[in-house]
Amino acid sequence: MLDGDIETQRILAVDDNAFTLRIVQHTLEQAGFQVTTAVSGKDALKIINRHGIPHLAIVDLHMPVMSGFEFCHAVREFSDMPIILLTAVNSEDTIIQGIEQYAEDYIIKPFNPNELVARVKRVLRRMGDYTYTLDSTTRIDDRLMINFPSREALVDGETVSLTPTETKLLFILVRNAGRIVTTEFLLNRIWPLQEAQEDRLHVHVHRLRRKIETNPNEPSYIIAERGVGYRFNANPE
Repeated sequence: MLDGDIETQRILAVDDNAFTLRIVQHTLEQAGFQVTTAVSGKDALKIINRHGIPHLAIVDLHMPVMSGFEFCHAVREFSDMPIILLTAVNSEDTIIQGIEQYAEDYIIKPFNPNELVARVKRVLRRMGDYTYTLDSTTRIDDRLMINFPSREALVDGETVSLTPTETKLLFILVRNAGRIVTTEFLLNRIWPLQEAQEDRLHVHVHRLRRKIETNPNEPSYIIAERGVGYRFNANPE
């Protein structure tokens, strides 16, 4: 569904420490955000499946059942949701791993609430406004709906399975619908630890078009902007 007025930005806070969750929730709600909390990565995934993908998640590392890194990895299988790691772990190797693989920022506990708000706002500004509200099922138009957490598209009433890479690629394009997303940005976000080439991206775009376009050779959703990148058409004819 396309945004109308500016949507209240939704934050998901994930931590097994109830006191930390209360501080994070109160701090961000006072700053004007809508905050949902989860006491584990598993619970957080259930919330995403039920209510859709938030604008940003704040995630602890050491949690039972599913660690923060495991949660981040699971999220990266279907989206490019920005993540801030908020943890007491102060190991240089862990900080580097977190920032290189998963997180837009890394905050060490104990933290300053005002600094948390400033960092959240900075990350959200960098990611830009969402063109679509990313509900549990995102409706593009009468023939296309996408369930990102399930990695599925409903095309003309038929369920089509998407690979993790296709889902993440589609997520980035839909989030920025109507705006050009550069090839460099897509390569860096989809394969952050690899020196991926344009040809690799083209292959996944081609496969994705075959799954969601009426005519992959004359695409109406995923439009190539020659020499620059791709644009998701928010109003296909």
